[in-house]
Amino acid sequence: MFKCIIMGAAGRDFHDFRSFFLERPSFRVVAFTATQIPFIAGRAFPRELAGPHYDADIPIHDESELAQLIAEHGVDFVFLAYSDLPHREVMHKASLVQASGASFVLLGPGQTCLPSRRPVVAVTATRTGAGKSPLTQYLARTLEAGGVRAITVRHPMPYGDLGAQAVQRFASYEDFERHRCTIEEREEYEPYVRQGLVIYAGVDYRAILAAAEEEADIILWDGGNNDFPFFRADLSIVVSDALRAGHGLDYYPGETNFRAADVLVVNKVAQATPDAVQAMLQLKERLNPGAVLIESDLLVEADRPEALAGRCVLVIEDGPTVTHGGMAYGAGFVAARQHGAATLVDPRPHAVGSIAATFAANPHLERVLPAMGYSAQQREELLATIAASGAEVVVDASPADLARLLGVELPVVRVSYRWVQRSGPELAERIRQLLA
Repeated sequence: MFKCIIMGAAGRDFHDFRSFFLERPSFRVVAFTATQIPFIAGRAFPRELAGPHYDADIPIHDESELAQLIAEHGVDFVFLAYSDLPHREVMHKASLVQASGASFVLLGPGQTCLPSRRPVVAVTATRTGAGKSPLTQYLARTLEAGGVRAITVRHPMPYGDLGAQAVQRFASYEDFERHRCTIEEREEYEPYVRQGLVIYAGVDYRAILAAAEEEADIILWDGGNNDFPFFRADLSIVVSDALRAGHGLDYYPGETNFRAADVLVVNKVAQATPDAVQAMLQLKERLNPGAVLIESDLLVEADRPEALAGRCVLVIEDGPTVTHGGMAYGAGFVAARQHGAATLVDPRPHAVGSIAATFAANPHLERVLPAMGYSAQQREELLATIAASGAEVVVDASPADLARLLGVELPVVRVSYRWVQRSGPELAERIRQLLA
């Protein structure tokens, strides 16, 4: 029997366990490690999801304990199961594992992608914040308008009770309360519900897929970070961000997606320099010349743009995009500039508790506040930071409705992205051809 550790971030790690390890009892998982996401270590993977070969929950430790765990348990293999890592960092982790005496393993799509009895279109990316969710929402809306029942399944974000979150279906705001969603979970699910669409997520992706298949003509996979999909795709659409032109080669497993794409979408072309767009096209010709090329943009839309002119504004951005996604700003910053905000508040001097720690860990952030809300206390600290900022108006560019969720007392302008195709064959038509 081989003793194993799975390194994760409350997402692919659990899926890899259930798709690969569950039926291979000779690979015994003695622990998970957790990173990237606050407050997810110290839990346990429940025995009822671990299968008949486990008679107890599997502990989840902070990744900083990895070397100690390898020595303590005599671990043979360590499996990396999370995403959006610079390639250099992946090898640093591999070196730590090997120096501790274990082997370092990356599972691939052949061992972890589940087959479906419905057509599957996977939308993934080369980096967090490239624009895959607005694109997936566009496809879902367009297909539904044409009479095709499109059900989206999202990369997991189970940050609470893992047993209770095995299968999650979101079709109403009441579902968010029932599943006790964090701000980060709401950021991914709310835009679908707001548009009358259904989205699934959770822990047990065999059961999730079976449930989605019952009500779908087609399954859309909305990927997390820059991870590759959990389902076997009939069409792979990969979004690459022209504002981060070299990142298609530099981040794991974004390069995997880039090389495997059937359709490569170069997004944010209007905001990028011509040289950056050209660099993306050259990268495509070198790594994946056979992929269909589409160019697109994300249009920034504010619900009350007149409220920004001449005002002192606090910009709140989608948390993952500007933290581990590495972006310095997002839609909120763009909207504030476009509509004449006089001043953009620097939130750092006003940050409270874990919000201050987030800024310390992300020194590239200056004039935007990440929408951090992984716990009730962190949501209170986010609200306290907003209240102390001295802003006249809050720009809420989180896909979650923070004013509704937190009870923000300042005037709030909601900002969102809308995906727009600029060139190449019409994407929705490509999917209709797949269905035909």
